[in-house]
Amino acid sequence: MIKDLTKGEPLKLIIIFSIPLLIGNIFQQLYNIADLVIVGRLLGVEAFASVGAVAPLFFLIMFIIVGLTNGFAVVTGQKFGAKDTAAVKKSVVISTVLSLFVTLFFTLICSIIMHPVLRLLNVPENIYKDAYWYIEIIVLGLITATFYNLLASIIRALGDSKTPLYFLIIASVANIILALCFIELFNMGVAGSAVAVVLSQGVSVLLCLFYVKKKFPILHLKKQDWLIKFDKEFYNSALEHLKIGIPMAAQFSIIGIGVIVIQSVCNTFGSDVIAAITAALRIEQIATLPMVSFGVALASFVAQNFGAKKFRRIRTGVIHTSILSIVLSILMAIVMRFWGADIIKEFIGSATPKIIDIAHQYLMISTFFYIFLSQIFIYRNALQGMGEAIFPLMASIAELLMRAFAAIYLAIKFGYIGIFYSGPIAWISACIVLSFGYFRSIKPIVYKIKEQNNK
Repeated sequence: MIKDLTKGEPLKLIIIFSIPLLIGNIFQQLYNIADLVIVGRLLGVEAFASVGAVAPLFFLIMFIIVGLTNGFAVVTGQKFGAKDTAAVKKSVVISTVLSLFVTLFFTLICSIIMHPVLRLLNVPENIYKDAYWYIEIIVLGLITATFYNLLASIIRALGDSKTPLYFLIIASVANIILALCFIELFNMGVAGSAVAVVLSQGVSVLLCLFYVKKKFPILHLKKQDWLIKFDKEFYNSALEHLKIGIPMAAQFSIIGIGVIVIQSVCNTFGSDVIAAITAALRIEQIATLPMVSFGVALASFVAQNFGAKKFRRIRTGVIHTSILSIVLSILMAIVMRFWGADIIKEFIGSATPKIIDIAHQYLMISTFFYIFLSQIFIYRNALQGMGEAIFPLMASIAELLMRAFAAIYLAIKFGYIGIFYSGPIAWISACIVLSFGYFRSIKPIVYKIKEQNNK
């Protein structure tokens, strides 16, 4: 159902909009974690480590796709906020065409360079084969991930955050069932888990298409809508989408590259450390989901109000959401510090006390810095909703540099404990850049608010 975010109390709208996003993000993580849990429980620690060893590469690929499609959807949301139906349809067509070409090109390149990349990641030989086939299957099925994220982003841009949730829940259940079947019944090993991911994402795409056809008249595209003329108007529209989509994809990819740098160092410490950090990071991702959800909801809210030129609502929404996110970050830090070890024990059934201890050490360090992470989601999404891409990109570069510093220097000096500080250092640096960028970008909006008050 289409939701107009330009009317009503900002914080209430953002909270209501974020609840389905939160549930959806939980299922998205379960979607990813299910592979690890099933692999770890059924195939053992080494198989678990093989998936964990290439997890940053998996997330890098997903980050690029999510960044690109979310960037395209920002344009769609702005057109919707401006009440321009024709421009909304045009935006959807342009987004679809661009996403298709980018994904096919990206799939080809990734398949060609996969072996050299895994060597650079220092993937241990005892888990190399499983790691390769897991990530290669994901890459070959990337088209399903792209079009689910594109369709879900467009639906959310029009104010409907519930429907993508329902489809994600269905896909998550399908993923678990398929993974169990392929691993347990068909003895496909780690590769079976990857096949399950691709097929379940395909289910999400079909459900989104069916729903759009039935419930979204504004997105009912006719044959003439797809008859693209590669003229100046097309190139201008494509450029408008790419100006937001590419920087968002770039900033997400830079974050992913930073994680890959850390993983390549982590892989040198052996399977136990790989398994421990993999488990800790997945648990941390669950803990920070409320902050992520508020950020995504804020992006849709800001995009629509920016298109409608309701600048006062943007400022109010950002302030209120920022305060709420800080409170949540403190609460989740407390939960992780007191119950993190117990969650880790359940996460890897065959984990040794050493693995649990390493993972818990990570959580004890990172939780002190959740406040900085919470504000990254707020300021980054607010800037993106306004179509501002430079400062989010600069923040991602700062984050990459800090992660690289931790990998090159701290890990060498302090061992794997040094890796644990890479996240917090990166969060602080990115938060500083984004905060500066937001307050610099909000100045002209404050001026526009004063103009509105004088009218």
